Amino acid sequence: MSQGNGDPKMSSSIPNPPIGTRSRRPNGALEDFLDNNPDLELGGSKGFITERAHHQKIFGIHNLKKGVNVIGSVEFTAIRGPHGTIPIRILYPESAEDWRDRGEAGALIYCHGGGYTVGSVDEFENGLRLVAERSGCQVYCFDYRPAPEFRYPVQLDEYDAVIDWVQSEEGRNRGVRADRVAGGGDSSGGNLTAAVCLRRRDKGKKPLCAQILVYPTARLPFDTLAAKENSSGYYLHTNGIFSFAAHYMPRPSKANGELLCDFSVFPTLMSADTTQVLHHWMHTYLPATNLQKIWQTSPRRLKLKEAGVDVKWVHHEDLIHGWLQMTPWCHAAGDATRELGKLVGAIVYGYEKE
Repeated sequence: MSQGNGDPKMSSSIPNPPIGTRSRRPNGALEDFLDNNPDLELGGSKGFITERAHHQKIFGIHNLKKGVNVIGSVEFTAIRGPHGTIPIRILYPESAEDWRDRGEAGALIYCHGGGYTVGSVDEFENGLRLVAERSGCQVYCFDYRPAPEFRYPVQLDEYDAVIDWVQSEEGRNRGVRADRVAGGGDSSGGNLTAAVCLRRRDKGKKPLCAQILVYPTARLPFDTLAAKENSSGYYLHTNGIFSFAAHYMPRPSKANGELLCDFSVFPTLMSADTTQVLHHWMHTYLPATNLQKIWQTSPRRLKLKEAGVDVKWVHHEDLIHGWLQMTPWCHAAGDATRELGKLVGAIVYGYEKE
């Protein structure tokens, strides 16, 4: 498929192009958006408290003046989780009411990004509405407790609890078929998705049917040329990823003093044989800048394929980290989000929904 103007390049394999040079400039609409919002950044010097407020101001669906995507209906609910109440927002697509009525609907449980510290469902609902309608899947997006106020494994505990809830009678009451429940997330949410899948495997719990990873944080990018090249300038600051990890990771006491540096935090540290009962699918969406090249430099990037997992890889050459939230300002980001929904539907339902 062509790569220009936001068109994706889809492959079942992950290519390994020369590292250390940007392939091209970002989409012009995204450059304009960043120029018009110079204070919008993730992992910048002003700190996560300022970034939280600014992200809500720019991306919160209640603050959008244009480009609000249509959805069949929205349900606001909550569950009692292991650390308190977990708010959940369910997006019901009009495009799949028949599947819901028959109890055959698919579902995507979505864990938003933001370096574990920034972001909320309010800021991701608009893009996820497109995913829901195009995929025909109900989208369950939840507000987990953020770091650094809450550290690992709180976020994973809450993700796990939401999965249990959707796979239970509560999902069935909403027309969801338990074996059509996928998990997904962007950036740190992609990290949490991969980690929670491994955790559920280790606990012998019912797996998700797929993991949908959107420019995921696979590990700390301290040893890559891309980390230096993409240190700033396109919304995400690479050095900020270290602060995200510092906020998220716990501080062991002298009593238990265990070094937490394994696949529960950095999924690419897993060996190929640990993934053999993980999932049927992994679906990865990556932009040209920042984490896409960081992911590519990892020698472990093919571990899921080596273990026999069906992997779909999609590359958008001129998009940047965070494009899922930028659909009101960039047609290419909207097209990429619709393509994401199309592939989610194909994976969850087993064929492409019209």
